[in-house]
Amino acid sequence: MSADQGPRGGRSARRTWIVLLLALACAAVLLIALPEEDREGGDACEARTVSSWAADDKVTGAFARYGDDTTRADDWTGGDGTHSVRLPDGRLLWLFSDTFLGQVHAPPNPAGQPHTWRDATAPMVRNSAVVMSRSGIPQRTLPAPLFPDPAPQQWRWPVAAKVEPRSPGSSEDVVRVLLWTRATGTGPWIYGVPTATEVATLSLPDLRVEGIVKVSDQSAVPEPDKRVLYGTTTVDDGDWTYVFGGNDGKAAARPASHAYVARVPKGRLAEPGAWRYWDGHDWTATGKPRHVLGDGERKGVGSAFTVVRVKGTYVLFTMAAGTEGLTNVTSYWACAPTGPWHGPAKGFSAPLPKDGAAEQDMAAYNPQAHPALSGNGRLLLSYDVNWLDAAPQSAQANVSRNVSLYRPRFVTLRLTTATAR
Repeated sequence: MSADQGPRGGRSARRTWIVLLLALACAAVLLIALPEEDREGGDACEARTVSSWAADDKVTGAFARYGDDTTRADDWTGGDGTHSVRLPDGRLLWLFSDTFLGQVHAPPNPAGQPHTWRDATAPMVRNSAVVMSRSGIPQRTLPAPLFPDPAPQQWRWPVAAKVEPRSPGSSEDVVRVLLWTRATGTGPWIYGVPTATEVATLSLPDLRVEGIVKVSDQSAVPEPDKRVLYGTTTVDDGDWTYVFGGNDGKAAARPASHAYVARVPKGRLAEPGAWRYWDGHDWTATGKPRHVLGDGERKGVGSAFTVVRVKGTYVLFTMAAGTEGLTNVTSYWACAPTGPWHGPAKGFSAPLPKDGAAEQDMAAYNPQAHPALSGNGRLLLSYDVNWLDAAPQSAQANVSRNVSLYRPRFVTLRLTTATAR
């Protein structure tokens, strides 16, 4: 009888099998515990933060030169709500919310200041779109407003956009543009009361608006600060497009808004019935959505923010909570769109235009990533700049006396792994 066939050999074999079974059980537990992005050999999720940043004068300058061009009187001279999408033929489509058209004039302005300026009577529309060449030069403004008002005292602001098949399996592509519908408001809602999220379809290559569908009607929610608009940013992951959104927190009582997320099967953004909303436990079509980030105080997002996926990690950029949010961009990270979101990380101060005025008179807002112009470890991020004034007419006068105050500015970021917290 060999040693392996004796009693001790039998016990040894049984111990080996027990160890193997325990190891397999542990592996199964770990696999279940891992975020979906870390399974099946996917990229590992790691804590990420901004390691360095620098002003990007190339793209900032491209829009400054385009806005200062006086050869046309019906094109873009300034706007906010900056979003972009790469078209199949290589062009970029840039979408803006409130936009000034008309001409600008060389300095000095009527106040004798050394700024390029526009007339106080220059037309302003609620949305616009600028087409940029493959080489990065803005070429033309589409007839504005591109998206008509849905009703009197209401308007549409375009947010995220993406190219997808006209219908699942179709060989024809279209552009889907997410829209925020707002209505005239007073008090804390001087920039409009949120009412609905819509999706517009643009034809290719001519970028004609074919139709608009409503995917989330918030008008029945009695408290405006509880209404959620989706589309500030989208991220594709596997078979899904994740659509992030937020509420409008009242600044005095809630320095930071909350972030929410929905998901749609890829290629079906324009189908309201395909949308599912995270309710804290599951994706549901009818349940009450639950925020994935925000405590209303130190943690949270601005009303517009952006999310990118870096390998296995979701990274969210937003203006900081409280008064720091007038200039400082911060970030959060997570292994899944539903969180948990870690942060806020140490951010950076967005450079503001030179105006000769006190810095507290200006504010940066709406940080947005532009993946089509990113790569090689670099992430291009834009932010908008406006004049701080409770009276809209006064703010408009200031951004007209110095047109650089109401144009997107760009920075290039590099991200690095960080210590999780």
